[in-house]
Amino acid sequence: MEKKKYGKNALHVSRLGFGAWPLGNTAHGHTMTVEEGVELVQHALKQGINFFDTAPNYAFGKSEAILGEALLGKRHQVVINSKFGHHPDGTIDFSEDRLQRSIQGSLKRLKTDYLDSVILHNPAMDILTGKTNHFEHLKQLKAAGVILGFGVSIDTAEELKVVLTKQRVDVIELLYHVFAQSTRDLLDEIKKQNIALIIKVPLDSGWLTGKYTKDTMFSGIKGRWTAKDKLRRHQLVESVKNMVKDDALTKYALGFLWSLDAVTTVIPGIRTKTQLDEHVEALHFAFPKTYKALFEKLYDDYIAKDPLPW
Repeated sequence: MEKKKYGKNALHVSRLGFGAWPLGNTAHGHTMTVEEGVELVQHALKQGINFFDTAPNYAFGKSEAILGEALLGKRHQVVINSKFGHHPDGTIDFSEDRLQRSIQGSLKRLKTDYLDSVILHNPAMDILTGKTNHFEHLKQLKAAGVILGFGVSIDTAEELKVVLTKQRVDVIELLYHVFAQSTRDLLDEIKKQNIALIIKVPLDSGWLTGKYTKDTMFSGIKGRWTAKDKLRRHQLVESVKNMVKDDALTKYALGFLWSLDAVTTVIPGIRTKTQLDEHVEALHFAFPKTYKALFEKLYDDYIAKDPLPW
């Protein structure tokens, strides 16, 4: 699998990463077991995936624990990114005195003595602007070798502008996909600063697979969409299907992201081997450059002035 340099250090990561939120979580009435999760991660390794994105709160710590079990004896082969701010007990707390303890907890669950990167998990603006000492603490942990890099997970153009001007980070995890392109004009600056760029939510939580419609019923976190939200997304999905003359959109949505030079890796949430294999197959799809312009025009004409709610 093609790999790309992970920011400022010597690490190289697969263009397709493994979004580990589903590990140990419940979906469609089934809770993924440790055994199923370990098998899935090891299948990803066989497919050439070496980048794994997780967080302490994913499945209340089970995601990190499953990764730790699956990657035993293979730590040198992979790159692991975890986060700080959302905790295994479900609380959200960015208190500075919890940072080191949180990382130690991640290390224990992941069965490792270092993390390739740790990012602040959607922190408040006062942290991003440097009114706290979070980044100083992260620099100290990097100097001590506990982490090899640090950065932020963010969603908006306002947040990204602040990070690029106020901080010197190694990694940015950014919400970006066909329906969320507000940070497009800042991508070149990310590349210029030699920052590793991880793309999260690349399929708009499943809408950009082409499988959802306005009539799809959701539970859990996906139940956040109102009937109005679903109708609008349905209409946008239909527009994309008409553009590409295809109902299966995954390879187009991922291809669009891989066509962006600043992007280091893309991390769709991986729940099954079939899903993972579909994403791997998308890597070999020759994404037409003409679609990139069409997707950007769709965003500019129908979304830019009225962004979709996450």
